[in-house]
Amino acid sequence: MDARVTSRSHVPLGLIPTPFQSRLEALSRAKAWVNWAGYVSPAVLDTVEFEYFAIRNQATLYDITPMHKYRITGPDAEAMLNRLVTRDLRKVRPGRVAYVLWCDEDGKLVDDGTLFRLGAQDFRLCCQEPMAGWLADAAWGFEVSVEDESHRVAGLALQGPTSFAALEAAGLGVGTLRPFDLAEVEPGLHISRTGFTGDLGYELWTGWGKAAALWDRLWAAGQGRGLRAIGFEAMNIARIEAGFIAARTDFQPSNTAMRLGRGRSPVELGLSRMVDFTKGHFNGRRALLSQDPQYHLVRLDVGGFKPADGALIYHRRKKEVGHVTSGVWSPTAKRNIALAELRAPFGARVTGDLWAEIYVNAEGRWDRRLVPVTIQSEPFFKNDRARATPPGLF
Repeated sequence: MDARVTSRSHVPLGLIPTPFQSRLEALSRAKAWVNWAGYVSPAVLDTVEFEYFAIRNQATLYDITPMHKYRITGPDAEAMLNRLVTRDLRKVRPGRVAYVLWCDEDGKLVDDGTLFRLGAQDFRLCCQEPMAGWLADAAWGFEVSVEDESHRVAGLALQGPTSFAALEAAGLGVGTLRPFDLAEVEPGLHISRTGFTGDLGYELWTGWGKAAALWDRLWAAGQGRGLRAIGFEAMNIARIEAGFIAARTDFQPSNTAMRLGRGRSPVELGLSRMVDFTKGHFNGRRALLSQDPQYHLVRLDVGGFKPADGALIYHRRKKEVGHVTSGVWSPTAKRNIALAELRAPFGARVTGDLWAEIYVNAEGRWDRRLVPVTIQSEPFFKNDRARATPPGLF
C-alpha cells in the first residue's frame, strides 16, 4: 500500500498575494482587505451595494484562489474518497462536480466542499478549511496520492446573469455545461458550472502563471456586459439568500472546535439528503445511524428590516431556544433573512411562536426589540436562469 501526501515546503511570511492581487489593487477604492486562509482578499472594492446588485443583475469576478485545493489520484482514489465523504461517489462520473461533506467518527461535520472528478481516478477537492492532515489520515492503507495544490491553482468565480455572455465573448464556449458540469475548455483551464451565489455562474481554475492573463481576457470581454470585481461582503449576502452554509459561521468544524459538543452533524445542519447510508461504510456512519438530533439549522424570515446577525431566538418571547448564525437584509427578496441554529425540538416539531431579540442603536441609545420570525422551507433566492441549459445571454 502506498499513501503519499506532498505539498510545498516553504512557509510564506505575512499575507500571501494571489495572482490577481495587482488587478484587484487597481480596482480597489475602499482599500478594505481581509485575511482569507493566509491570503490577501477584498472585503469590498467599491461599495457593497454596487457589488451585490452586479451579482444579481450583471456579472462579477470574485477571487477564490484562497480556497484549499487538494489533488487526489491513484488506483484507490475513488475508494478512499468514498470512504471519507457521506455521499456515493460511484454515482459521480468524470466531468462532474459534487458537493460533499465529511465527518469525524462521532458523525460531526469536519468540513464541506466541492469535489471535481477530473478522471476515473483523478479528483480535486476544494474546501474552506486546511485538510492536508485529515486527508493524510484518510489515505492510510490506500494506494493513493494526495497533493496540496493550493499555491499552484488559481480560481475565479464568474457569477451573475451575464456571466455566460462574458464567457462567450471571451471565446470560451460553455453553452453545453449543465449545473455541476466540468470541462477543460483549453489546455490547463477548467471551467465548472458551480458557485456560491445561487445564480447563473461559473468557476474557472488555472495555474498561477496563467491567472493574470485569464483575468485580463475576461475583463476585456465583460466590459459591455456590466462585469464588476467584488469582495467578500457582497458574496456573503448572495450566499445567505441562496441558503448556503459557511464553515466557522453556520457550523464549527469538529476537528478544530475547542469545546466538546460544538460540532454539528449533517442531519442537524439540514443536509440529510447528502448522506447515503446504502453505499457501505464511511467515516461517521455508525454514529449518524443512531443519532438523535439535538439541533436544527433553519432558514428564517425575520420581522422588521434590521439584520438579526447574532440575535438570540426565543419561544413565546420567554424561553431562549437558539441564535442566528448569519443574518442580512436581502435587497432582492426585500426581506430580513437569516440562518439560525435552534435546539431540538424547536425548528422541527415546534416551529411556531418564535421571536428574535434585536438591539438597535439609535443616536447612541440602544433599544431592544423582539420581532417575529417564520421558518422557511425554501432558499430566499431562486431563479430559473441558474439551471437553464444553454443559459440566456441576457
